[in-house]
Amino acid sequence: MSESLKVSIDGMTCGHCVASVTEEISSIEGVEKVDVNLNAGGISTATITSSKPIDETAVGEAVAEAGYTLVSNNG
Repeated sequence: MSESLKVSIDGMTCGHCVASVTEEISSIEGVEKVDVNLNAGGISTATITSSKPIDETAVGEAVAEAGYTLVSNNG
């Protein structure tokens, strides 16, 4: 059974930002899909689907590694 998590991310402005965040989050064990809704210059959202429980700390670290800020976990 898949698990999903929606998070808010600050600082993304373009398609390259989306690609960077998607790549970093996708490297987390169990992650099957990452859908990013870009709100350039505002707060973007990412919905993460995983075959395993999602490690929220790892998501925050992945977003930071991509150069952006995890604002909140929206469940």
